[in-house]
Amino acid sequence: MPDTGLCSGELYRRLPPEETGELRLQLQGSEEAKAFVNAFLKRSMPKKKDEAIQDLLSRKAVVLEHYSKKKTKQKRKRTKGFTAKQRREMRLFEIEPEQQRYTIFLPLHELWKQYIRDLCHGLKPDTQPHMVQSKLLKADLHGAIVTVTKSKCPSYVGITGIILQEFKHVFKIITKEDKLKVVPKLNNVFSLEIDGFISYIYGSKFQLKASERSAKKFKLKGTIDL
Repeated sequence: MPDTGLCSGELYRRLPPEETGELRLQLQGSEEAKAFVNAFLKRSMPKKKDEAIQDLLSRKAVVLEHYSKKKTKQKRKRTKGFTAKQRREMRLFEIEPEQQRYTIFLPLHELWKQYIRDLCHGLKPDTQPHMVQSKLLKADLHGAIVTVTKSKCPSYVGITGIILQEFKHVFKIITKEDKLKVVPKLNNVFSLEIDGFISYIYGSKFQLKASERSAKKFKLKGTIDL
């Protein structure tokens, strides 16, 4: 082994004057070194008292701690939406008379049919009807053609058209005669057909918003008291 100049069992030694001169190092006495270590530890561990730091120095190892500054979370300002009264006053959901034409919304119906086909992974002759029914109950019905088949109010029976808007309690339907009908869900049974599959919607069990329907569990069979 090469001669390192260290005695057996010696871990470190003071550099000789000729080496400190070449490295331009300033020698410190024991007091200066002690003061430097104390100041360094105080900066590194600001939460510890001097007595605790001195106690650490009497041990063989000192584990320095890291304190990160807590970032204050800025509260996000929630944008307030319009109230129901404001929406009515602004007529946000009203369809202008010149737009109340059945032919305008036929492309919407074609898009809806393709949406249902994709949702059911293709409507084939061997597709189970109950699977189609369960998908339709949770699907978005804007664009679907529905017919009122049963109703507690006879004047609603036979109304057929494209659903333009769905609210919690009513459907807004445009008929082939370009008439906009507001049909309540309560006490009405609706039928809809797509690719040979006919499904029924019992409005009394369907009184919720379209956005809430995906998490709702429906019974495939409903009842209505006429």
